[in-house]
Amino acid sequence: MTNLSRLDLTDILYGCAILGTGGGGELEEGFDYIDRAFAAGKEFKLVSIDDAPQDAMVCTPYMLGALTPLAAEQELQYNHLPKNTEPAIMTAFKRLQKYTGDEYFGTICCELGGSNTAISFYLAAMFDGYIIDADPAGRAVPEITHSTYYFNDLDAAPIITANEFGECFVLENIIDDQRAEHVVRALSMVSRNDIAAIDHAMSVSKIKDAVIKGTISKALAIGKAFRIAKQESLDIAAQVASHGGGYIAFKGVVKDFKFFTEDGFTLGQVVISGIDQHAGNTYELQVKNENLVGYCNGEVDVTIPDLICCLDLDNKEPVTNPNFHHNMQVAIIILPAPKEFTTPRGLEAFGPSYAGLDIQYAPAIKPLR
Repeated sequence: MTNLSRLDLTDILYGCAILGTGGGGELEEGFDYIDRAFAAGKEFKLVSIDDAPQDAMVCTPYMLGALTPLAAEQELQYNHLPKNTEPAIMTAFKRLQKYTGDEYFGTICCELGGSNTAISFYLAAMFDGYIIDADPAGRAVPEITHSTYYFNDLDAAPIITANEFGECFVLENIIDDQRAEHVVRALSMVSRNDIAAIDHAMSVSKIKDAVIKGTISKALAIGKAFRIAKQESLDIAAQVASHGGGYIAFKGVVKDFKFFTEDGFTLGQVVISGIDQHAGNTYELQVKNENLVGYCNGEVDVTIPDLICCLDLDNKEPVTNPNFHHNMQVAIIILPAPKEFTTPRGLEAFGPSYAGLDIQYAPAIKPLR
C-alpha cells in the first residue's frame, strides 16, 4: 500500500488528463475533489488489486455526460430545482451502501481523466477505503461499453445514479452494458448533461481479471515526467511520448474548431495547421467526448483505440475538449492502445467502425502488453 502525497496526486491527475485523450473531465474539478478530501483530514491509499483481499467489495464511481456547456435557454429549465448540499457521487454511494448492505474496501476508476479519476479517489478517501491501481479502460472513453468489464461480460447492475439536485435513481435488471449506456445517458440528459453513477459493485475475486492493472501507476509516471519536463524546460511532448511508449504525430497551430452537443455527447472537429517539420500540412481531430480519429492532409492517420493526446505548447498543459482557442500551439502525441482493446471484442466496441470508418484497425504502435 502506498499513501499518496499531494504531489503524487498532482502527477497522477496530470497523467490521467494526458491519457484521457481530450475526455475524462477537467483538472480543476479533479483537484477540487482532492482538496475537499484533504480538508476533511482524509488519506489517499493506493493498492494493487492483487494485494487486495479476495472477498473484499469494490465499486466503480464516475460522472457521465457531455463536455460542452448548456445554452442559456437550456439552463432555465433547471433554475427551479434545489441544489444538493453534498457531491452527487456521495449521494449515490450512500444509496449503494443502503441497497447492498455491504461495506466497501475501495474504488476502481471507470477511466483515466482529470476529474473522473479524482472522483473515484475522493470517494475512496471519504469512506477511508483504498484506491485500486487498475481501471477498465486505460484511457478515457465515451461510453460504458468501452470497457474491459463489458469485454468480460461483467454485469454493471445494480447501477446507482444521482444528480446535483439530489435526485437518486436505482437501476436494476439492466440486461447488458449497451442498455446501461442508453439508460444512464438518458438520465444524464435530464440532469444538466452530468450525472454521478456507481456500478460494478462486486468482490475483488470477481473483478480482478477484468481490469487493466497498474494504470494509476502508469499515469503517475507520465504525470511526473510531464512535470519535470516543465520544470527543466524540456520538450514536454517528447517526454510524454517517450514515457508513454509513443511518438509525436504533429505540431501545429489551431486554425479552426467547432463543438456541439448531440444525444448527450460532445461532438466536434479541430483543424491544426503544421509548424516546424510539419509546416505545409494539416491535421484534424474528430471528437466524440474523446479524440477518436486523427487525419493528416485529409487521410486517416490514427484511429481509436490508439490514444490521440493533445498538449497545449503555449501554456504547457494537457488539452481537454472543447477547450481550444484559435492560434493555440499544440502537439499531437500518439500512445499505444491497451492490448485488451485490440481484441476482436474490443475493436467491435471501440474500433474504427465506432468512429464511422469502414476500415480495418491498423495500430500506429504495437499495443501495450
